[in-house]
Amino acid sequence: MPKGIPNSAAMYGICARPWGFEVSIVRNGVRHYKQFGKASYGGAEQALLQAQDWRDEIVRSMPPPTRRERAEKLRANNSTGVPGVFHQLSAGGRVRAWMAKTYIGQGEILRTDFIVDHLGDAAHALAIRERAQQLERMAGLARLHPAEEAIRTGQSAPSPGPRSAKRSKSEITRRNNTSGVSGVHYKTPGPSHPGYWLAITYTTGKGSTSKAFSVKEHGHDMAKRLAIAERARQLADKLRHQDGAKPGH
Repeated sequence: MPKGIPNSAAMYGICARPWGFEVSIVRNGVRHYKQFGKASYGGAEQALLQAQDWRDEIVRSMPPPTRRERAEKLRANNSTGVPGVFHQLSAGGRVRAWMAKTYIGQGEILRTDFIVDHLGDAAHALAIRERAQQLERMAGLARLHPAEEAIRTGQSAPSPGPRSAKRSKSEITRRNNTSGVSGVHYKTPGPSHPGYWLAITYTTGKGSTSKAFSVKEHGHDMAKRLAIAERARQLADKLRHQDGAKPGH
């Protein structure tokens, strides 16, 4: 979104990219980031659904800090060492007063000044104590984005419909693929060679399995169909191999 314009609730924490979507949520200074590619999920719609599901899980499991926790965080420009406690200096640079100040909410700011000339060294301690009392009136979570509360409370429900499992690299159709089917390629060893269709699948721990179908023997269209069928068989074998390697199988 353009700078200064917040994302819609649906796109909160999500940025669209040419290749898919990326999610970035910061919690307590830690960035939670994940990418969801269109190719990995079979299209933009599924990639966005998966990105939203992951975003929603982060939001629900990691709520923002409370308003009090945020108020107790020491700011970089605080020169007193105590959040919400500030000193007022005279024209000569002497501390004239200590002030406790807390923003409670819209139109409600608590402030109390403690004059050093009247209270002496106790002014500082009194300001610190007053600040602690002011914080007792602060409740609720820090508000980061209107979508946050809607997601956490269920007002923004996940989009219905099935979710596609993430495809393995071997199932993704590459841009240079000539068949439209991942793992199926047309090969020509030389200019005068009629060529062949190749089905190839890689399985971790097992290596590559491949089979070629000659265009001269089967014809171009039949060789392609045979390679596609062989690719499906190879993927089924790969799935059985992976399931058999899981604990308990």
